[in-house]
Amino acid sequence: MSFDLSGKVALVTGAGGGIGQAIAIDLAAIGAKVAVNYLSNREGAEETIRMIKEQGGEAIMFQADVTDIDQIEALAAEVQEKLGTIDILVNNAGHLVERRKIEDMTMDLWRKIIDVNLTSAAFMSKAVIPGMKEKGSGTIINLSSVAAHDGGGPGAVPYATTKGAIITFTKGLAKELAPSGIRVNSLSPGFVDQTKFHATFNTEEGRKATVAKIPLGRGGVPKDISGAVLYLTSPYASFITGETIEINGGMFMK
Repeated sequence: MSFDLSGKVALVTGAGGGIGQAIAIDLAAIGAKVAVNYLSNREGAEETIRMIKEQGGEAIMFQADVTDIDQIEALAAEVQEKLGTIDILVNNAGHLVERRKIEDMTMDLWRKIIDVNLTSAAFMSKAVIPGMKEKGSGTIINLSSVAAHDGGGPGAVPYATTKGAIITFTKGLAKELAPSGIRVNSLSPGFVDQTKFHATFNTEEGRKATVAKIPLGRGGVPKDISGAVLYLTSPYASFITGETIEINGGMFMK
């Protein structure tokens, strides 16, 4: 069985680089019209659009802060107006923000981390659900992390907490939306090279130590994650909902 996403509209949040960029490019490669969302990395989003168009795909860039409810609603409305009803939502936007121990945590920083990693996924989903219900189908994919299982690295308690919550949110929303023909799943990446996250919050020594613990002997790359997104949007995954796929080279095994 082969498949393509011609006629489908996909919105990928945080698609200005790394994992989000790879997801947007690969969805466009099999026919989806892609809405490339970014917060501040306009140059990265433009690069995503350029690469999509180079391979003959269709994409439009949309700037929005997905922690702001007004901007979320405006984003969903603008995508629908310019591309059509959203069939696929990938809640990729997320950020560790800052490493800080709980004893030094402020309420403002805590809320910022919760909002960018969890609240954004909840309310972005809320914004696209009505259109999906009207069509009787849809796919929502959330991004969790191996931190959901191991508690994260030093100073990452709030980040790990949000990623654990994403898994539970995915299960609950999957149950809620299944009668409407909408599937909801999540992906839980481990260490992924070629991303701003690890370039910012890791050292080369830390990278080598982490890779040494991975049974497959290498760090992940963004394409490892985008491949799983393609699977979850395909007919092969039509009976899968509420699941979390671990993508970590064996670093964490259930």
